[in-house]
Amino acid sequence: MKLLVTGGNGMVGSTIDADVRFASQECDLTNFNDTLAFFKKHSPEAVIHCAGKIGGVGINSRLKGEFFYKNTMINTNVLEVSRLVGVKKLVCLLSTCIFPVEANYPLTSDQIHSGEPHPTSLGYSYSKRLAEIQIRTYREQYGVNYVSIVPCNIYGPRDNFKIDEGHVVPSLIHKCYLAKKNNTPLKVWGTGKPQRELLYSQDAGDISTWALNNYDGPEPLITSTSMEYSIKELVETIVDVMDFKGDIIWETDKTDGQFRKPSDNTKFTELNPDFKYTPLKEGVEKTVEWFIKNYDYARK
Repeated sequence: MKLLVTGGNGMVGSTIDADVRFASQECDLTNFNDTLAFFKKHSPEAVIHCAGKIGGVGINSRLKGEFFYKNTMINTNVLEVSRLVGVKKLVCLLSTCIFPVEANYPLTSDQIHSGEPHPTSLGYSYSKRLAEIQIRTYREQYGVNYVSIVPCNIYGPRDNFKIDEGHVVPSLIHKCYLAKKNNTPLKVWGTGKPQRELLYSQDAGDISTWALNNYDGPEPLITSTSMEYSIKELVETIVDVMDFKGDIIWETDKTDGQFRKPSDNTKFTELNPDFKYTPLKEGVEKTVEWFIKNYDYARK
């Protein structure tokens, strides 16, 4: 099948072997007519949908409305246009941030709509929930084979390394790089106690391709690692990989964000028992290597 990947030059999309790579410079996915014209031009038979406005806790907290609007429009247009041009299979990437604050642990797909998500990611989380609803209703009314997968925090080469906008891993790598370069302390938001599941970008791409070929279920498939690391452990890993010898200052007056969101990937591991996740240190090493090598061109 002719595969189109939205966000094709991004962190996850760039890891996927695709026939057509959509990049934001080519058309505006928030514009329905632009999206329709692009899809008609390339006539994809399959789509892996990775594109979106994505950022860390800081920018998500500040721009909740913008994150909601842009991601809702992108998801709505990509799904509707895929239906109109006859896309046979679509895989949409969601995120574990869609789960309610008060969900039971580990997170399971049946809890997605059982309460409000964490306030720091309210707009983004609800836009992703709407994508899940759109897929579900389209499956029921139109009989399309569109599915959704739920990865945890993804990191890797081509991430957004802007300190005030990026997710935790790229932001910390950039902070550590500057602290080492300028011989200053490494300042980290929060207490270091919150825990996160972290997924290397190549793993996310490989899982997306696997889902395209192997998963046809109606429920969102949790594909996270189900292994938690504290922010303190993450910082220690980055400091070790980057050989940073300076002081670490924990800015406890800054938000920790959601404390935990451990998820249950039992179904994925049953369906794909041989899949091996990239160990955290190895993934951080590859990400740091790419960032330093491409520092002049990286999003920072």
